[in-house]
Amino acid sequence: MMDAGRHPRIKLMTCSEVVAVSGYMGNYRATIRTKPRYIREDLCVGCLQCIDACVFKKPRFPDEFNMGLGLRKPVYLPFPQATPQVPLIDPENCLQLKTGKCKQGCAEKCERKAVDFEQKEKIQEVQVGTIIVATGFKTVDPHKVPYYGYGKYPNVYTALEAERLVSASGPTEGEVILRDGRKPETVGIIHCVGSRDEKTNRWCSRVCCMYSLKLAHLIREHSGAKIYNFYIDMRTPGKGYEEFYNKLLEEGVQFIRGRVAEVTDWAVKPGEEGKLILRVEDTMIGQVRRIPVDMVVLSTGLESQPDAAKVSALFGLSRSADGFFAEAHPKLRPVETNTDGVFLAGCAQGPRDVPDAVAHAGAAASMAIALLNKGEVTIAPTTAKVVREKCVGCGDCLPVCPYTAISRVEGKAEVNAALCKGCGTCVATCPSGAIEGLHFTDEQLVAQIEGVLT
Repeated sequence: MMDAGRHPRIKLMTCSEVVAVSGYMGNYRATIRTKPRYIREDLCVGCLQCIDACVFKKPRFPDEFNMGLGLRKPVYLPFPQATPQVPLIDPENCLQLKTGKCKQGCAEKCERKAVDFEQKEKIQEVQVGTIIVATGFKTVDPHKVPYYGYGKYPNVYTALEAERLVSASGPTEGEVILRDGRKPETVGIIHCVGSRDEKTNRWCSRVCCMYSLKLAHLIREHSGAKIYNFYIDMRTPGKGYEEFYNKLLEEGVQFIRGRVAEVTDWAVKPGEEGKLILRVEDTMIGQVRRIPVDMVVLSTGLESQPDAAKVSALFGLSRSADGFFAEAHPKLRPVETNTDGVFLAGCAQGPRDVPDAVAHAGAAASMAIALLNKGEVTIAPTTAKVVREKCVGCGDCLPVCPYTAISRVEGKAEVNAALCKGCGTCVATCPSGAIEGLHFTDEQLVAQIEGVLT
C-alpha cells in the first residue's frame, strides 16, 4: 500500500466515493465525492502529535478497526500503516465540529497548520479509460443467527474480533483476554455462521474453514487454551492447506463434525458453572453433546456489500444469485464484465482468499492495461440505429436499455455505438418502429425465413 501511495503514476483519493459514471470504454467520466478529513494531506507529515494534543486525554470512542474492542479519540489514524499517514477527525464526536466550543489543542499543536475545521466536501470529475471495481465483501451480521448468542453473551466473538485479539497491533497487543479480563482455557470455534444456511446465506463462503483453522492455531499459541472446531464439512482446497489441517490435528485441536444448535449459559451439570454451553450433534458418534467453553468464536461467512445494487446500477454491472457482481464468462473472461472497459477484482466478484484475490486483481490490472495500450476501440457491428425521421421522442427506449446506450439529443433518441451490445430490447420497445437492429432488420429476418421455407 505504501508503494502504491508513493508511485508517481498512482493517485490515491481517500475518503472518496464514485457517485456518477458516464461515457464508454476509453472515455469514461467519473464524478467523485471526497469527504473532508479536516486535516490537509498536502501539509500533514504524519507526526500524529494532534492525536496526543486532543482535549480528550483518554480514548473514549469505539475503534472501528479494532471492531469496537478498543477505543480511540475524535482525531485518530484509521489503522496502523494507513496510507497516507494522515489522521482524520470524526465530525460525530469532535467537540469543535459538533458544538464549536473546544480549545482546539490539536490545531495549536500542529506546527504545519494542517488542521482545518473549515474543510468542505468536494466534488470533482476525472476522465479515465477503464474502471476496475474492487468493492470487496461484508461479513454476515451474526445477529442474524440469534441462537449463537452474539450480543447477548459477552464472550461470544466474531472471527474478525478474535483476529484483532491475536494481533500484536490489536487492543490487547496479541494477548487473548476475555471481556471480563480472564484468559480462556477452552474455546469453541463455530464454522459456517451465516453461510450454507437457507435462512441466511445458502452459499459457501470458501474462506471460513481456513481462517477458522488459522484462528485455532493462533488462539492456542497465544493462550494455551483447548480448542474445539465445530464444522459441517472441512474444505481445504489450496496449496498447503491440507497440510495445515493435518498440523492442527497433530497439535491436539479437537474437530467435531456437526452443526451447533445453540449457545447458552444454562448450567445443568457439574463443571458448567460460568461457562458457555454449546449443544451440538456429533455426527461421527451419533450423539448430542454439551460442551462447556470459556469463549466462542463465530466464523461468519462473506456476502456482497450492502450497496452492491447501487454500484451495479452505477457501472452497468449484472449480479449473480449470491449478490456478487457477475463476470462476463466464468472461464474465458473471469475478470471482465458485460460493460466494456469495466473489470472486477478480488471479492467484488465472489468470496476468495488472499492469494486468489491478489491473482485476480493482477489479472484485472493486466486486462485494463492491455486495453489502453491498443490505442483504439473495436466494437461489434451488430448495434442499434435510430431513424431520426421516424423517432417521435417518446423516450420509451431510454429506461429499457440495459447498457444505458441511448440518450436524448435534440428531442430524438440517439444510440451510442460504443455502448450498444445489439440486444434488440430497444428495437422491440419502440412504438413507432424508429429503431433498427443493424444486420437484424425485419426485412433481413423475413428474407431468411422465406429462404428456409422455399
